[in-house]
Amino acid sequence: MLAQLQSRFAKVLASYTDDVERFAQMVKPAQDARFGDFQANFAMPLAKELRANPRDLAAEIVAALAVDDLCLPPQIAGPGFINLTLRDDWLETRTNQLVADDRLGVSRTAEPRHYVVDYSAPNVAKPMHVGHLRSTVIGAALYRIFEFLGHKVTSDNHVGDWGTQFGMIIYGYKHFVDEKAFAEDAVRELARLYRLVNQLSDYYDALAELPRLRERIAAKAEELKTAETRASASGEPPAKALKKLRADVHDLRDELTAAERKVRGVEADKDLKRLADSHPDVAAAARNETARLHAGDPENVRLWQLFLPKCLQALQTMYDRLGVRFDLSLGESFYQPMLAEVVADLEAKGIARESQGAICVFLEGHEAPFIIRKQDGAFTYATTDLATVKYRAQELHADAILYVVDARQSEHFRLLFGAAEKWGFSDVECRHVSFGTILGDDKRPFKTRSGDTVGLESLIDEAIARARNIVDENDDAKTTADGRPTPELDEQARADVAAAVGIGGLKYADLHHNRESDYVFSWDKMLAKTGDTATYMQYSYARICGIFRKGGVDIDLLRRSGGRVLLASPQERSLALLLNRFAGELESTARECRPNLLTQYLFDLANGFSTFYEACPVLKEEDEALRASRLLLCDLTARVLSRGLSLLGIRTCERM
Repeated sequence: MLAQLQSRFAKVLASYTDDVERFAQMVKPAQDARFGDFQANFAMPLAKELRANPRDLAAEIVAALAVDDLCLPPQIAGPGFINLTLRDDWLETRTNQLVADDRLGVSRTAEPRHYVVDYSAPNVAKPMHVGHLRSTVIGAALYRIFEFLGHKVTSDNHVGDWGTQFGMIIYGYKHFVDEKAFAEDAVRELARLYRLVNQLSDYYDALAELPRLRERIAAKAEELKTAETRASASGEPPAKALKKLRADVHDLRDELTAAERKVRGVEADKDLKRLADSHPDVAAAARNETARLHAGDPENVRLWQLFLPKCLQALQTMYDRLGVRFDLSLGESFYQPMLAEVVADLEAKGIARESQGAICVFLEGHEAPFIIRKQDGAFTYATTDLATVKYRAQELHADAILYVVDARQSEHFRLLFGAAEKWGFSDVECRHVSFGTILGDDKRPFKTRSGDTVGLESLIDEAIARARNIVDENDDAKTTADGRPTPELDEQARADVAAAVGIGGLKYADLHHNRESDYVFSWDKMLAKTGDTATYMQYSYARICGIFRKGGVDIDLLRRSGGRVLLASPQERSLALLLNRFAGELESTARECRPNLLTQYLFDLANGFSTFYEACPVLKEEDEALRASRLLLCDLTARVLSRGLSLLGIRTCERM
């Protein structure tokens, strides 16, 4: 529907502007039913460009608009809003077409592109943690949506399998390995070795930093004291500079506390202190192991080849639990043989040059250079990422590359895309699909009580355990009319529902936020049975399945029965309108790479169904044609909810 309306407006807008698409996109579903079904809001910004009266411009456009077959006569409101109400007969016809449409009104694109979607990308030598959740679930959702819309999509997990973490693990393995533990659970032991070497490195870094931090705090505190004295003497309220000084002192004290905690953590443990004393150059030694690996040292390469498959299998276990898959997992090691050629080619074309011993690409508008080879001859993430652009463009023939990566990497991607364009890859659309941070109740990055990063495995386990408590409570509360317990789910079914609800809740809690925003993680909100949660929508789907079970309705027979959807009440019409918006919402989600647009639509649909069901009897409706119509609306709602949630990577269950 939305695409048709935007297309009709575009034909008229072509006479007023060259930027037709931007203004046509301003035709959107109305936020308030009092203003019709759709609203065009472009008259004001377009009139500003044309130096015209927006209401007069809206009237001109409406006069030239051909939508009589779709809508009632358009209405102009306020300074130039154009309100559109669909004709009931047209909406009813469209809704009946959905009944026999497996794709629920979603056409495959007439202009398919090849998208490479780069997401998740953990370092393989470390357990996945909560920080990997957003990239993984956002990227997987976009993958499914673009694929459903008819595009060719290749998912690529650009894993970190060649970086400094391997030097730390190799050093740890050579000096601290527990052979028995490694034989029993290699990945757990490798993770322990990584944490140990990291802790010892942090200990010496913190020791070196403590005197400097104390000096900086003393100097900044003195500066603050002087500023406060001046402010008090002048009677002026605290200025911005004073507030910044206070924040600086607070942040420095936090840094000092963290450094002191790292020192105490080692010195309070005699075994750790003994290890620290025995390995005072642990950080430099671990970096040296990385350099030896990259130089092809046989022993380090052998250890890397021993560790890597075990680490990849551990990652795959997490992806299996999340229901996430990848077409490719081309890590940093895959591109390592290409890096020298990347640098040589950029130098030969005059795009990169030497600066203070490093090889850099300088881009207009950016003060910092894009360093592709360091002074010591080592390549960088920039070099690897340029190699990936070249490979994806020339070997995979990508039309577009989506990088689903933390917003803190925005400057890196601006430099990467600029360098790739100068290098000759301007025909490939490169887009950073950025996202914010998951926060704890303290509005800081989500951590455990001990201050550690929350492991993804433990997060999934707890989500399922909490969901299981909810499933048990709900099922045990089911009773007959005379109060006898009638639980419906056996042990296996309860476990399956708990997994669907727990993991679905985790994913939805992330996806329903604007991806660019930080959000506060909350177990209670995540698994709530009401409100904008996966649980609420999963329950809406199960509720409809329950209607069919209770009525003994054969769904396949219902769809083939020849019955028609009849929009006999405002609630039925509103629900039909929502069902017909599915295709447009998917297009918007893909265009903006924002899964929260789809989650908002599904939430609106679940609410619309609830309103319909409360106002319109279904199984108790005596009129046979109307009963069949309402059952078809129920079925369409269940199908759209199920399809929409599945595109987000969330399972539905027929019983909950």
